[in-house]
Amino acid sequence: MSTDNHQQSKTSPEAGGSKLVEYKVQGLSCPNCTREMQEEIQKLDHGGDARLSYNSGKLTLSPQVNLNRVETILKSDGARIVYAPQTAHSAAGADVRPASSPHAHGPSDEHDHGQSHGHEHSHGSERKMKWLLSISAAFYLLTFLLEGKAAESIVIALYAGAMILSGYTTFLRGLRNLTRFKFNMDTLMTVALVGAVIIGEWREATLVAILFGLNELLEGYGMNRARQSMEALLAAAPKEAELWVDGQTKRVPIESLSPGDVVRVRPGEKIPSDGAITQGTGAVNEAAITGESVPVTKREGDAVFGGSVSTDGVLYIAISKAYQDSSLAKIMHLVQEAQDSKTPTELFIDKFAKYYTPAIMIIALAVALIPPLLLNHPWMTWVYQGLSILIVGCPCSLVLSSPIALVSGMTRAARNGILIKGGVHLEQLGRLEAVAFDKTGTLTKGEPAVYAETVYDEDKFYAVVGALEQSSLHPLAKAVMKHLEIKQPQCMFNEPRQITVLPGEGIRAEIGGKLFWVGSEEVLKHVNGPQDHIRAVEDDIRRMKAQGYTIVAAVSEERVLGQFGLADEIRPETAAVVRKLHEAGIADTVMLTGDHEQSAQAIAKQSGVSRVFASLLPEQKVAKIKELSSRKKTGMVGDGINDAPALAAADLGIAMGKGTDSAIETADIVLMQDHLGKLPGAIKTARRVNRIIKWNIGLSLSLKAIALLLTIPGWLTLWIAIISDMGATIIVTLLGLTILLGKDQELQSGH
Repeated sequence: MSTDNHQQSKTSPEAGGSKLVEYKVQGLSCPNCTREMQEEIQKLDHGGDARLSYNSGKLTLSPQVNLNRVETILKSDGARIVYAPQTAHSAAGADVRPASSPHAHGPSDEHDHGQSHGHEHSHGSERKMKWLLSISAAFYLLTFLLEGKAAESIVIALYAGAMILSGYTTFLRGLRNLTRFKFNMDTLMTVALVGAVIIGEWREATLVAILFGLNELLEGYGMNRARQSMEALLAAAPKEAELWVDGQTKRVPIESLSPGDVVRVRPGEKIPSDGAITQGTGAVNEAAITGESVPVTKREGDAVFGGSVSTDGVLYIAISKAYQDSSLAKIMHLVQEAQDSKTPTELFIDKFAKYYTPAIMIIALAVALIPPLLLNHPWMTWVYQGLSILIVGCPCSLVLSSPIALVSGMTRAARNGILIKGGVHLEQLGRLEAVAFDKTGTLTKGEPAVYAETVYDEDKFYAVVGALEQSSLHPLAKAVMKHLEIKQPQCMFNEPRQITVLPGEGIRAEIGGKLFWVGSEEVLKHVNGPQDHIRAVEDDIRRMKAQGYTIVAAVSEERVLGQFGLADEIRPETAAVVRKLHEAGIADTVMLTGDHEQSAQAIAKQSGVSRVFASLLPEQKVAKIKELSSRKKTGMVGDGINDAPALAAADLGIAMGKGTDSAIETADIVLMQDHLGKLPGAIKTARRVNRIIKWNIGLSLSLKAIALLLTIPGWLTLWIAIISDMGATIIVTLLGLTILLGKDQELQSGH
């Protein structure tokens, strides 16, 4: 088999400049075995950069590595590379595309998913393993009926048959490990099974083999259930698009699309890549990107995301990004990378398991030999105790304590439009003690709105302001016009003459032969009216500014017509989000802003944050974040555009921006919505993940400790050993999967 037959370039380069390739692998039996196989693959020529991930079921390596040898190593644990259907005959020279090429989920992957429901583990496919275990259990039960009635040789043959069917792969791997002086859970089980048979404990040895096989089946099911949930998210990628050229459509692979191409998307179809609508109106479901289940109405000129679905309209979309640069492609890439990253907890468990297993073998050997040799105790009793220790010492539940929970947590978050760039960031999210918010665009909409007004001449005020501001593109002018549309929806404003922009003041124009000014409080200097009137107006303006409002006034040469008080509009969900964070135990919520003190205090009062720091320059924001992080675990929430330094300085950077490039690239966690409503739920999920990992580790170690303590009075049996080991594995698997259950309570944003 030529390695060239299997290679396909992937986007991540090796140190040497060549491309890495990625393959989907089925049948990985446990994290510890996966790590050992990765180490073996790394010893091959050009294999130094190889990565084999138990969490994602992916193998990444140089195309120069000999795939024959890689497949031999994988086969030693019952695992295998899965090639796309059209490449199944690769040995004959067909071109093979890895499971994750630059377009990671092409048409072949759909078929692949359909064929991978067997979920192969270390004993082959799940179905095969179920049959083997069922037949083994039937043999085992048959021995109870025949014992005492049939010849002992028949009973032993049934025991041996059940043991071989359910544990032959474990036995073969264990023998191979013993010849290499490699000690893992397969080695422990093999020694325990051989020892139990030697001392004549056929019944218990057979039960150990059957339950260990069932244990592996459950482990594989748990991890594959978590992987399937993640793969369901990644299946959001469309495969083809209808390219619109000269009034005709033709179906093309989405990888062939270039910026500027126009595609037609019919109801029920996925939008192939990021772009803008050139023609058509319809509702678009953006759940694949934002996690929002309610479709959003999109019109001509509106931006759309690749992977979202047109629900009720035909849309013509001008592509703005090639698929590999789209928001969805970046999300998929980051989600896949996130599965492969290891948390400090996982790294500790890996290191612990590496030394723990040989230590257990030494302890078991000591228990089996020391009492008979030094204390003249019966050999059979203490050899039996030593074998029981080998089974108790199996680290299955310990190494599964973290990965299933982490993948489930990241999957649940991604399902809700929360992109977490690795398990380490998920752990950090669950440990936050303080959250700092940027004000503009985060706690607020980043758009001014009219909050107050004082009118001295109602007949002229609205008419003059509307006439002068109607053609302005200034954000304050837009906010004023939006307010006037509500106040006087039927009003048509006159067209002013001789419009002049006055820097630092506003606008001057002529209406009906008279001059009028609209702008900041500076325009009051153009009024030649009574001083009492001017002083009263100035008092009103001071009161508005004390509340944090920006002033837009309208005046004539004779008098002040009125003024509006504008402020950045707070997001509808902000107060509820801050309250939920406080309820979740994050007592310290901090607002950081470059705005002046009065404006900051006004937003702080509405939002409920516990502390405010105003008039901050970007470098002062960074200093404040560092100061907060030095005392407690601090997360910084910003819009991902102008908050990059502060996001980087925090223990955890959380960006919001509905899929903007800067948001995805800057932060550790990205809220793909344009609101904060899902932040409390994300923190709650992260804390639950951390809590379950702690419970899993504690439960696994405590059950083993209790079982080992039973060796002191000589009470430990193979029955107790296997029940403690299997029980712990089942519990940690089920606890990890519970994270996927339940519905998230989202705080409504009001959009």
